[in-house]
Amino acid sequence: MKKISKVIAAALCVTMLPAVSACSNAGGNASSGSGDVYNVGICQLVEHVALDAATEGFKDALKEKLGDNVKFNEQNAAGDTATCATIVDGFVSSGVDLILANATSPLQAAASATTTIPILGTSITDYATALDESDWTGVTGRNISGTSDLAPLTEQAAMVKELFPDAENVGLFYCSAEPNSKYQVDIVNEELTSLGYKCEYFAFTDSNDIQTVAESAAAASDVIYIPTDNTVAASTDIIDNVCRPAGVPIIAGEEGICSGCGVATLSISYYDLGYTTGEMAYEILANGADITTMEIKYAPNVTKKYNAEICEDLGITVPEGYEAIAEEE
Repeated sequence: MKKISKVIAAALCVTMLPAVSACSNAGGNASSGSGDVYNVGICQLVEHVALDAATEGFKDALKEKLGDNVKFNEQNAAGDTATCATIVDGFVSSGVDLILANATSPLQAAASATTTIPILGTSITDYATALDESDWTGVTGRNISGTSDLAPLTEQAAMVKELFPDAENVGLFYCSAEPNSKYQVDIVNEELTSLGYKCEYFAFTDSNDIQTVAESAAAASDVIYIPTDNTVAASTDIIDNVCRPAGVPIIAGEEGICSGCGVATLSISYYDLGYTTGEMAYEILANGADITTMEIKYAPNVTKKYNAEICEDLGITVPEGYEAIAEEE
């Protein structure tokens, strides 16, 4: 973006409203890639391995390309939707140049807070569901784009069949406050039903009722499926303490959940996902890319992984083609 006077920039924002990205620096400090500092607000829903990795990848990508010319205001909402709104409102008031919304609730809060500042989402399963868009084309047509952590749900359902062909009842365990979790379990329910399984929903509203619902799911299920779910990801120890002693295996939607309480997953790299989002941010900030036309990007690769410790405890033999999840040091 060429350096121009504030007067001209203001005039352009009035006369070229559709080009949201061209006016994205209203109130911010950066107007070019020639030494000005870009201010980026990061709102992450909750602290856990997957979201942390996405934020790290995002920051690394921008720091590699912009060095000291990018500054981050990184804040964590501790799982609270209202806090997401407060954080994002602060970003808008301070006039950041771009907002990273890490998870669905921050994305929804940012979308409600501004129609001009570019918003990039990451760790979002389905943008159409998150943004309540019915005619989804892969492009929002507004000041929002980003990356999706949606793994192939059909293949995750097939993983249940591959590992547990003799099971009959599958519990679908998820947080009802997360619309993307419901989206995933609905699709997996259809897939598993077509494979001959009986599925039952076990929804909890927040972390306070996870243990009670997990106990119900373990008692009624031969296998449990958990999608990419932020509330679960922050509470895997509770679920593991219920399901492992009960001998009920869990197929997880992502590696972080699987490492905490699951036996297997079809995993993506959240670091790589965040890094891709950072590359998109660079194109917007430094090269003036129009966010309204940027397609949502997906993880390029998925890997079958298993939790060696839980598989051993439950006596599960994993077939060839699975990679053991690395143990934390």
